[in-house]
Amino acid sequence: MGRPRKFEERRAVEAAMRAFWADGYEATSTQGLCEATGLGRSSIYNTFASKRDLFVKALTHYMDYRAARLAALLEDGAKPVRERLRTVLEWAAAPDEEDPSGCLVVNATVEFGQHDPDIAARLEQHRRRRFDVLRAAIEDGMRAGEIDGSREAGALAHFVISTVSGIQVAARGGADRATLQSIADTALNAL
Repeated sequence: MGRPRKFEERRAVEAAMRAFWADGYEATSTQGLCEATGLGRSSIYNTFASKRDLFVKALTHYMDYRAARLAALLEDGAKPVRERLRTVLEWAAAPDEEDPSGCLVVNATVEFGQHDPDIAARLEQHRRRRFDVLRAAIEDGMRAGEIDGSREAGALAHFVISTVSGIQVAARGGADRATLQSIADTALNAL
């Protein structure tokens, strides 16, 4: 009897996610996926219908994790809203050392744009989830007097999303930590 496929699949999706995150969809070869996952070509194609199928699973895994982490942070009423927003910006400016630079969602948005309606719809759904949780946190901050209540919460949520994406693009382009942190600090002051 072989190993449980669910474990293999979860591990393979995580490894593939990191490969796609580091190199992008087009630049990640099947051989690169084999090396990243530790699986042979036949195992990859027996487990996943195609490279695209594996990418969609990897992207979904990434988005689910990131959305859950963001929601947990922003819905934590024990911390002031500005502190929660600072953490969001700092996650972009000072990501985990073992993670590739940038953001898989930003990379997929740039690489696929509107060329793949299915992936574009998945990315839009993720963007909407982030927007909703950010807007709710900003509205909480306005009610608490931490954020100027005369501003429009939705516009500020879009601003935070765009700033985080911009920081991630700058990181992918090689910007140093001090530059990324200065962008995050400026954005927080603008709120």
